[in-house]
Amino acid sequence: MSRPVLAGLVGMSTIWLRKIETGERQLRSLPVLVRLARALHLSDISELTGDAMSAPVDPWGRVSHPSVSALRDAIHAPLFGRPAALPESVESLSGRVAQAWSTWHMSPMNRTETGAALPELLSACQAAVRRSEGEERRRAHVVLASAYGLAQMFAAHTTEAELYWLTVDRARNSAEESDDPARLAMAAWVMANGLSASGHIEECVRVLTDAADSLRPLLEDGTDDVRGVFGSVCLKAAITHAQDGAEGDAWRWWDEASKTAKLMPGYSHPETAFGSGNVAVHAVTMGVELKTPGAALKKAEETDPEGVVSLERRSRLFVDAARSQWARKEGSGALHYLRTAFEMSPECVRYVPPARALAAELALKATGTLKGEAVALAEEVGVTVAA
Repeated sequence: MSRPVLAGLVGMSTIWLRKIETGERQLRSLPVLVRLARALHLSDISELTGDAMSAPVDPWGRVSHPSVSALRDAIHAPLFGRPAALPESVESLSGRVAQAWSTWHMSPMNRTETGAALPELLSACQAAVRRSEGEERRRAHVVLASAYGLAQMFAAHTTEAELYWLTVDRARNSAEESDDPARLAMAAWVMANGLSASGHIEECVRVLTDAADSLRPLLEDGTDDVRGVFGSVCLKAAITHAQDGAEGDAWRWWDEASKTAKLMPGYSHPETAFGSGNVAVHAVTMGVELKTPGAALKKAEETDPEGVVSLERRSRLFVDAARSQWARKEGSGALHYLRTAFEMSPECVRYVPPARALAAELALKATGTLKGEAVALAEEVGVTVAA
């Protein structure tokens, strides 16, 4: 297979692939490793990385959700469909979108409950934009951008790439129409989620840096919402640098987020869950991404789960603790933490690729008294493990 062909299948440039092949750049992005393994018809990522630990390709794939079809119909709905019989005010829709975000963060079955509400909510927000003018139209775009940001969170790992990126693009377009600095930066955060997951690290960092720079002049006299968005952008930049192995840059961004959170004790951003608890969760995730499981576990032990307002982020804390234990070959600890994460929020494990992969790996590799429990957990998560 030629270099241009392989690079095209992976969705990257030939220059990028040459740098990987010659060792000029390290390949640390899991999604890109999966795409590369599939393009080369490999069944295990370890054939690329040389790691002793097996990492089957299949468990990392997305798992669709029953609500995806209705969401797809809402997003692809005709532009000039009939308006709702009882149009809602922008204020009413803003409250409904805020409630949907709360459901995302607080429900153990967040994808099922959010997915049930999103299609109709998006349609109502789109109708509000079409019938509004002037200042009200800008406010309607703020609400619509928020709704599409939530749709992006739901679509991650559950929909085809085309639908996922359409939600990202719609969030950006509405943010631009809103002419609101915080909403524009939130659109950058939404876009960065997709860019980092698809391995476009440099582009992701550039988008986040521009967003942070746009908000810095507003921090001193701005609202908590502005500071919350700024902190969220910093945390995303920190994780992105960690995924690329840039430890110094990662912790520099994390420090800036931590300082921002300390200015707002008890605060949690309604969409990103930014606050002191989420800053602590990200420190654990960074330890995982930087391949320092000992440091990640230390951070996890120092974090009070009750201080993490979002159930979705609290579950992520335990998933990352489980990944760290498994990296240290501590199967019992990994199984304990993953089980805790699943019981806290089944869908935050069932629909998240790293968590699914760990469930599969534990079921395959666990021995003795752990075997039965590991297999049972994998079945609950929905991972099929060959005997």
